Amino acid sequence: MNAFEYAPAPESRSVVDIAPAYGLFIDGEFADAADGASFTTLSPASEEVLSQVAQAGPQDVDRAVRAARRAFATWSALPGAERAKYLFRIARIIQERSRELAVLESLDNGKPIRESRDFDLPTVAAHFFYHAGWADKLEYAGLGPAPRPLGVAAQVIPWNFPLLMLAWKVAPALACGNTVVLKPAETTPLSALFFADVCRQAGLPRGVVNVVTGDGGTGAELVAHPGVDKVAFTGSTEVGKAIARTVAGTDKRLTLELGGKAANIVFDDAPVDQAVEGIVSGIFFNQGHVCCAGSRLLVQESVAEEVLDALKRRMATLRVGDPLDKNTDIGAVNSAEQLARITALADAGEAEGAERWSPACELPSSGYWFAPTLFTGVTQAHRIAREEIFGPVLSVLTFRTPAEAVEKANNTPYGLSAGVWTEKGSRILWMADRLRAGVVWANTFNKFDPASPFGGYKESGFGREGGRHGLAAYLDAAAGPSDQRSDREGERDR
Repeated sequence: MNAFEYAPAPESRSVVDIAPAYGLFIDGEFADAADGASFTTLSPASEEVLSQVAQAGPQDVDRAVRAARRAFATWSALPGAERAKYLFRIARIIQERSRELAVLESLDNGKPIRESRDFDLPTVAAHFFYHAGWADKLEYAGLGPAPRPLGVAAQVIPWNFPLLMLAWKVAPALACGNTVVLKPAETTPLSALFFADVCRQAGLPRGVVNVVTGDGGTGAELVAHPGVDKVAFTGSTEVGKAIARTVAGTDKRLTLELGGKAANIVFDDAPVDQAVEGIVSGIFFNQGHVCCAGSRLLVQESVAEEVLDALKRRMATLRVGDPLDKNTDIGAVNSAEQLARITALADAGEAEGAERWSPACELPSSGYWFAPTLFTGVTQAHRIAREEIFGPVLSVLTFRTPAEAVEKANNTPYGLSAGVWTEKGSRILWMADRLRAGVVWANTFNKFDPASPFGGYKESGFGREGGRHGLAAYLDAAAGPSDQRSDREGERDR
């Protein structure tokens, strides 16, 4: 029987209007940076210029924080049920405009439209719906009888899930009565600016949400601003450590969700086809631009050859190309800088003796692309087994016993996530109890729910986002847990 031939199925980019230039969103209005500075945002799939975006400086950050401080007095005084109305309204508008947002996200970020449309946008709306439900029930969250909002939250988000990371942070902050100054990543500012317009459409009071765009210098100014009460950051461990040093000695609350080097562990009794799908989802979803990506595959020796053969067959079917094509599995790498890092680490894997394999794959001539890649013959000493690559690169190691699997999985400075594939429930529980990771998935990978707390420890950060534990990061209650205590409690939330 002949296989069906591939035919492109492009999503129209005309469904979203991208302005030639964008200002900062401060106190309910868009405005240019005080010094008129701006930067260019590109589409990583084609390197075309999408827009010019204002570069916020110290004066702009100060204006945004002051606007958030003014708005805090009235926003925090609103009954929770009233705040919930705004969050419900935002969630519904996101659903109504999800097609626009999905196309915008894929253009600015490079991820396949199928992922932004079917995963990112539904999860974004779900977070606002979920936290809207908490807004008038905070006294029942176990964080004290009358928990209070902290004040102004400075939130710095990454480029891999721009809109989703925004939702993870903005929704609980607003539900708890805080106001927000958000700093999106320099390479993916457009969906945050679109969200600012959603806030205006929802009638959100001026100053409750402010968006300052810019590079790392803008983020540093925001984190260090004395008018900020809470800092939330998702990104690299290196930057997270710098933020922790900045905040140290102040009374600012801090949560960090940082890097990872997750182990995806396949036992000899696992259903191979199901496990292979989980492996592919774990490392090639969003081009591997996922902090909790299963970038280390630990497979039991007795089935290693069978699993690798099936994995290679599956990888050969992955389609790399135009992010707006609904058939695309792997889109563009987000930036030239990230592509250079992925390439350097993959080259180091070869230089250190690991065996590299990629399926036959024709990459587009323009843009930033990297073929799905796996390495065999990897040891725990290889850089590709130790360092976060943040790209579509899988390192394969083997083990003989469950104890060896645990030892190898835990042999990392990170502690964000892990996956276990086996038909034995007792083995899943035994492994989960010993894996030093904030989240452990069983016979699945990369599954998220707003009601389930997510986060890591060790060099993957501290604090939780989502669920009841995530509320603690935005509330001040004398009898309630601190961020760090909540982190320890959440270590076993899987």
